[in-house]
Amino acid sequence: MPKGFSFSLQSSWCCSFWVDILRSTEERFSKLYYQPRRKSLPLDPCIQIVCSMGHGTSRLYSALAKTLNSSTASQHPEYLVSPDPEHLEPIDPKELLEECRAVLHTRPPRFQRDFVDLRTDHPSSHPPIRVMQWNILAQALGEGKDNFVQCPVEALKWEERKCLILEEILAYQPDILCLQEVDHYFDTFQPLLSRLGYQGTFFPKPWSPCLDVEHNNGPDGCALFFLQNRFKLVNSANIRLTAMTLKTNQVAIAQTLECKESSRQFCIAVTHLKARTGWERFRSAQGCDLLQNLQNITQGAKIPLIICGDFNAEPTEEVYKHFASSSLNLNSAYKLLSADGQSEPPYTTWKIRTSGECRHTLDYIWYSKHALSVRSALDLLTEEQIGPNRLPSFNYPSDHLSLVCDFSFNEEPDGLL
Repeated sequence: MPKGFSFSLQSSWCCSFWVDILRSTEERFSKLYYQPRRKSLPLDPCIQIVCSMGHGTSRLYSALAKTLNSSTASQHPEYLVSPDPEHLEPIDPKELLEECRAVLHTRPPRFQRDFVDLRTDHPSSHPPIRVMQWNILAQALGEGKDNFVQCPVEALKWEERKCLILEEILAYQPDILCLQEVDHYFDTFQPLLSRLGYQGTFFPKPWSPCLDVEHNNGPDGCALFFLQNRFKLVNSANIRLTAMTLKTNQVAIAQTLECKESSRQFCIAVTHLKARTGWERFRSAQGCDLLQNLQNITQGAKIPLIICGDFNAEPTEEVYKHFASSSLNLNSAYKLLSADGQSEPPYTTWKIRTSGECRHTLDYIWYSKHALSVRSALDLLTEEQIGPNRLPSFNYPSDHLSLVCDFSFNEEPDGLL
């Protein structure tokens, strides 16, 4: 726990915390989750998918009907790991990418981003592990709560925005995908990505703000996907983060995977910490709790670790410093893009709300620096590419930029990991 962290019923974050607890009663949950969800889901979910994806996609998406009708979308929302999908014909990623681009033909083309080669003297005899970190922006929040005053309403429509999200994922073809603010897991990402060869896990926030939005699609949460032909799942943990022993609304997923090529194991984790100014000590406590959990999962750093997340914290915050100085020996991958290798990017999110313009560095990919090397990292969008109206936009589907890194195991890890 961070030094000087005190628990006081008079503190602003604690008062708000208890307000959240009082509002999260069974009656509220039932009202906000089940009723709006029943209204928003049609009798045949595949009709919505096929129509909204455009006329040219019915052949590709009609096979999803069986999955959607039998999926957990109609079950209790507190399940944590999705069941094994029924056997469906795999989707060719190139074909799906073409279908997405066909839907987006009236929009500007996606921005060009290049990978920066960061290879050092650490050789590797195995293919790199590509990891994508991305807060994709929950649909309910984008349309109902976030107040992106410079973003046209048409740019936020799910029928096209989901294709922009899929296009970004398909363009970089990650081996592991770590997402936050996912509120369309069961009707979009799990059915599609499972047919692309991914195994997925979803952990919703207990009191998701999406549930306050009319016609929501259920709670948002973290999702973790990995390619089944590259990795074997060894174990999985779903973590509800705590602050001063109190359970909070933020979650994490941590999975130990084994590489099928090298038989090397590593832990991959995804999280999304508490947002907003004034909650710095709260985020610090959540970060300490996550680090303690990961310390146990990695057996005291014996298992290499990669942590992806929207930390909602600038590098000046205590939670960042806890990760940078942890006994897990972590480094932030995107620091390597700077000239001195010590500075984070100038921004990972850039938006304009009614409260003003927000330009912050909040998203990170941490890794065990003695066991893993970063071979390359995807450069960020420039200010010129982002444009004066900032994010999201017709060009880009989220207010956060995706981060993508290629990792390799060091052949001879030096000392403790």
